Amino acid sequence: MVLGANGADSAWAKPSSAHVIVVGNEKGGSGKSTVAIHVAIALLKAGQRVATVDLDSRQCSLTHYVERRRQWSKHAKLRLELPLHFRVARGESIRLDENEATEFSDFAQAVSAVEGTHDFVVVDTPGADTYLARLAHSMADTLITPLNDSMLDLDVLAIVDPLTLRFTGPGHYAEIVREARRQRRVVDGKMMDWIVVRNRLTAVATRNRRVVAATLKALSGRIGCRFVDGFAERVIYREFFPRGLTAVDPIDAAILGARPSLSHVAAQEEVRSLLAALKLPVNERGRRRVAARAQWAATSREPLELDELLDGILAD
Repeated sequence: MVLGANGADSAWAKPSSAHVIVVGNEKGGSGKSTVAIHVAIALLKAGQRVATVDLDSRQCSLTHYVERRRQWSKHAKLRLELPLHFRVARGESIRLDENEATEFSDFAQAVSAVEGTHDFVVVDTPGADTYLARLAHSMADTLITPLNDSMLDLDVLAIVDPLTLRFTGPGHYAEIVREARRQRRVVDGKMMDWIVVRNRLTAVATRNRRVVAATLKALSGRIGCRFVDGFAERVIYREFFPRGLTAVDPIDAAILGARPSLSHVAAQEEVRSLLAALKLPVNERGRRRVAARAQWAATSREPLELDELLDGILAD
């Protein structure tokens, strides 16, 4: 990373092992925290070691999500996967340089604590152009930008001609990402994978939706992003939040605290499709850990056969 404390340039070495996923969009209400928690929990279920970092110290949506998941797990006596979570607060002094130094130090400590022990770090950013948000963007291996499927939300990414509705140039947020990429290349010569996720999709192919799709297609070639379909407009995603649940948790009444519905099944498929489209470097060791745990869970309550007992005794 090139951004440093006190506004000066300073080298920041990227974590040596953890793959950094940043969920960012300077426009609020695009579903960043929902995407962040679903990606984190899905990776945990794939056997990966995951840490999460919440940089939105005002809303704290990701922090509240993790806390509620922990509380529901304890209350319902469930073994729900939980990431190692950090919350980085914004500096509150009257001096900008002191605030940036504090934020840089706290963020650096959080990342340093997990860089050699975890496979992924998922970072949720605030819906604003802040120092912490830019700091996170400049160290992303994968940048996920959730975007509501509307021309209003598209405005942060692209400038659209009001007469022809055609793409004429990158928007403010796209410029932020371009600068973050430039800084990343200075550090290690690598490029982040930028994925724009179209959220709140509707089944109806409206003119607005067609224009958004056409603009994103033109934009992807110009600024080097790719776009994929995300989550549809479903009430179920909002209903997950009070208990910290996700669409990738088992569709079970004991876990959900309610009777499952077809909406649960549809949401689960959406998340699986999104994870496949992200093409994250999930390691096979984690997959084997998951398979081993599943096999143990399936056989742990079965009585041992006499031959198995004798084999165990003879082995000792």
